[in-house]
Amino acid sequence: MAKRSSINRTTGKGKSVKKASVSKKAVSEVLSRGEVPKNEAHANTANSGLDAVFITELDRYLFGQGRNYKIYQKMGAHPATLNGKTGMHFAVWAPHAKAVSIVSDRNNWDVTANYMLPLEDSGIYEGFIEGMGYGEIYKFAIHTMRGEVLYKADPYGFSAEFRPGTASKTADVANYGWSDGEWMRKRAKDSPFAQPIAIYECHIGSWRKKDREEKNGFYTYVEAAHELAQYCNDMGYTHVELMGIAEHPLDASWGYQVTGYYAPTSRYGTPKEFMYMVDYLHKHGIGVILDWVPAHFPKDAQGLADFDGTATYEYADPRMGEHPDWGTKIFDYSKNEVKNFLIGNALYWYDEYHIDGLRVDAVASMLYLDYGRENGQWIPNKYGGNGNLDAIEFFKHLNSVIRGRKDGTMIIAEESTAWPKVTAAPEEEGLGFTYKWNMGWMHDFLDYMKLDPLFRKGAHNMMTFGMSYATAEKFILVISHDEVVHLKCSMINKMPGIYEDKFRNLKCGYLFMFGHAGKKLLFMGQDFAQLHEWNEAVALDWYLIEEPWHKNVHGFVRDLLHMYRKYPAMWELDDSWDGFEWVNADDSDRSIFSFIRKDKTGKDNLLFVINMTPMERPDYRVGVPVKTRYTLLLNEDGNVDSNKMKTLYQAESGECDGKPYNIAYSLPAYGCAVFRFSY
Repeated sequence: MAKRSSINRTTGKGKSVKKASVSKKAVSEVLSRGEVPKNEAHANTANSGLDAVFITELDRYLFGQGRNYKIYQKMGAHPATLNGKTGMHFAVWAPHAKAVSIVSDRNNWDVTANYMLPLEDSGIYEGFIEGMGYGEIYKFAIHTMRGEVLYKADPYGFSAEFRPGTASKTADVANYGWSDGEWMRKRAKDSPFAQPIAIYECHIGSWRKKDREEKNGFYTYVEAAHELAQYCNDMGYTHVELMGIAEHPLDASWGYQVTGYYAPTSRYGTPKEFMYMVDYLHKHGIGVILDWVPAHFPKDAQGLADFDGTATYEYADPRMGEHPDWGTKIFDYSKNEVKNFLIGNALYWYDEYHIDGLRVDAVASMLYLDYGRENGQWIPNKYGGNGNLDAIEFFKHLNSVIRGRKDGTMIIAEESTAWPKVTAAPEEEGLGFTYKWNMGWMHDFLDYMKLDPLFRKGAHNMMTFGMSYATAEKFILVISHDEVVHLKCSMINKMPGIYEDKFRNLKCGYLFMFGHAGKKLLFMGQDFAQLHEWNEAVALDWYLIEEPWHKNVHGFVRDLLHMYRKYPAMWELDDSWDGFEWVNADDSDRSIFSFIRKDKTGKDNLLFVINMTPMERPDYRVGVPVKTRYTLLLNEDGNVDSNKMKTLYQAESGECDGKPYNIAYSLPAYGCAVFRFSY
């Protein structure tokens, strides 16, 4: 965001702000472009000889239409000048407030010292505090129609106090010196569908700590940036997905109960330090995805709940406005100003922080009116159904804007049902997401992997079923934080068998996952077989990397990630049936899976063979499509392709698995292999 010029006011307390004169033609042109005009566009305002009026009539009109996509440049706290005096301009939306004032250290938190001015019938109030600069805390005092005074954090605040403080903090997000131009240009040029995506899901507060069990022993954004870049590059991850970045009061919420949607949490540093983190990761070739929570918000007194003494950001009827399971409020997606708040927030992270993607949490809870509710606890839509029509239109609006940018950014749905066309374009009656988490595949995969090998033959279809719908959406295969908490066990402790067999099982499972169609995501710690469940209060058990079996898994995952990135067959045709072919999907008696991943050229195809039992298969034969040499790239011990002496297997004539040729391979207990070949 370019540095904003200051604003000179000729109006004072008790006087109304003069409105900008805006033609209907100008409004129509802006709406047709889906843009927000820059301040310079309003030279015909009352202050044209000085600077533009900060919040213009056009700004208010677009906000009321839900289409002022840069609204965060006007709402909240921004530097300004009034009658030659510098300070901070404030703006807040509180449509049912009796009055609003600004409270801060500057006025000793006196609710009568700095009343704000209402802007016509827009519901927006604005005000000014002389001498106020960056780094100062403040709140809005909302004077309700019931005679209460509510102390609220700024919904558009760029920074916040460190917990347990709850005030907003003025901050500059306009003048960071970005140095990731090469990354941004490449991102805009390359489609996310035409590249490998292997995501490392990470919670900064518990990834590493200066003291493993110290509550506040966090790495800063700067420190975490350096460590994460090194780790992800070494392992081969393409992106990090950061949990809990938007400000939230409770550590145990993991960042999913947000009170500061525009504020990077102060737990790890300042807004500009978070910008540095993104910048640094980009310069080291790592993309950044954020968790984003437009589904609900907490009832904390300083937050959005009952913001102006009424249901402002949420639905008024608790049958639509409250989550019975989570004890939180649900955004009212029928209100344009609420939609504008959320869409502006998504674009804020993309534009001001150069974020590459947002992972939208709890999409299903937004789409279904009866989500988590019993009969009689929800209100059907106008057609008598259970779809939230407001939320559906919100997603289409949001994702149309993001798609229209054509800058390579992604928006990813955590959608846990079979809702149709989640990743189809809005003009095709889809929701418009870039990707969808494949939760169905994940549950089937984990249920199978937890089984004793004796019983896996009866559940063979759990592993093969996913390919029957693999092209229905653009999927990401995930093993996320949700699967290693709340007594679900870490990945290694889900595995059956004796100690060593658990690790062998896990490696076979990871190879199946990376061979399967779909982009990939692994939660932190699972790549070295973390023993304990995830606990947001303590760091991962990094010492395990030096333990033999953990080191073995860690190295295997590293080799797997680098192989994934090296060979386009593993990602190039994820969304096409041309990219995947079963060799034998039905070998349930031996619990062996074999399949081929294909690239566009036909030169670097990969044959996968995975044995999910402790039974050795010393002369296992697998069908192959061409009579050529098959080069072993990776087995259960990791990468073998780097050896000077290549391990080659010559295909022989003889029908096997419905193929005209076959190769013989000694398949160990819990053995797996990947071969490269050309047509």
